[in-house]
Amino acid sequence: MRSGKRGLLTAALTVVCAVTVLSAPGTAFASPAPTPTPSATPAPSPTGAPDKELEKVREKLDKLYHDAAVATDAYNAAEEKAKKQSAEIVALAKKIVEGREKLEKLKDQAGAAARDQYRTGGLSSTAQFLLSDDPGRFLDGAGRMLQGQRAGKNLMTEKARTQKELQEYAADASARWKQLEAGRKAKAAAKKKIEKQIDAAEQLESRLEKKEKERLAQLERQAAEKAQNAWLDTGVLKNVRGKASAQGEKAVKYATRQLGKPYVWGAEGPDSFDCSGLTSQAWATAGRPVPRTSQEQWRQLERVDVKDMRPGDLVIYFDDASHVGMYIGDGAIIHAPRPGRTVTIAGAGSMPILGVVRPDA
Repeated sequence: MRSGKRGLLTAALTVVCAVTVLSAPGTAFASPAPTPTPSATPAPSPTGAPDKELEKVREKLDKLYHDAAVATDAYNAAEEKAKKQSAEIVALAKKIVEGREKLEKLKDQAGAAARDQYRTGGLSSTAQFLLSDDPGRFLDGAGRMLQGQRAGKNLMTEKARTQKELQEYAADASARWKQLEAGRKAKAAAKKKIEKQIDAAEQLESRLEKKEKERLAQLERQAAEKAQNAWLDTGVLKNVRGKASAQGEKAVKYATRQLGKPYVWGAEGPDSFDCSGLTSQAWATAGRPVPRTSQEQWRQLERVDVKDMRPGDLVIYFDDASHVGMYIGDGAIIHAPRPGRTVTIAGAGSMPILGVVRPDA
């Protein structure tokens, strides 16, 4: 079983293979296990650059892309907050317009009452009623007087309440505008940091020769394989037999259809994705919206033990929850790795796991 899992992740997985397995009945969304290949001892560098130097480059690139991922989460969070705040401001603006229209009507009613009093020679209906020496008129007007008094009182109360609501709406809208502006600044700062980290990584890679880039890619694969094998050696998957829910199955199928599409920070489809853009869209398509960022997915969704995970669950990586992939079974995930890469299948243990969360708990 384990050798098959290792073979799954050391062999080249294709979209056709993944789709075929997903459509097969009775599977847990796991790719078939090919003949295992032993972990190779690192071969000497084919270039003048020693492996130690290339390993330093790899570690530096990992840090740069990790920092870019953290900034991407901050950017996405600011983007989501801006959308929410903008919608709230629009709703408040609508309330302000409606409140002003209502206040104008109340003012018109108060003005009509004042004009009526003017037409009666300055005497209110109450005063005219009290001065009447006609008993019939006195009795007949008693009800109207009380109704008029209540109506006038209600009019003034409603006018005062509407004015207060307008003041509160205006103050709330002003506060939201300040928050929106602060969010825009945070978003701009995150964007600047993302671009800075990615630019530094690209410049670092651009200084490598073709053979050095190939060797670097080989070192990256070996590091991922080593981490995956160490994870499997703990026996962590021994009792993992969870079956995907109906929604989880839909989410996995959506993610699988995105294999090969490029990573673009801040993207959530349909042509490109970042890590949490892929997982959030997969679950939204499955009918279960989840938070946009990996950090909020970790914070808000229900956490499950690794031994209880099932296809469709989200695996959160690194201590700062800066990366996420979707578990598809047999110790593998689908994820959007980083700039310069495409949506792919990888070992679930190829990166430091923070924990597992379940969108449809």
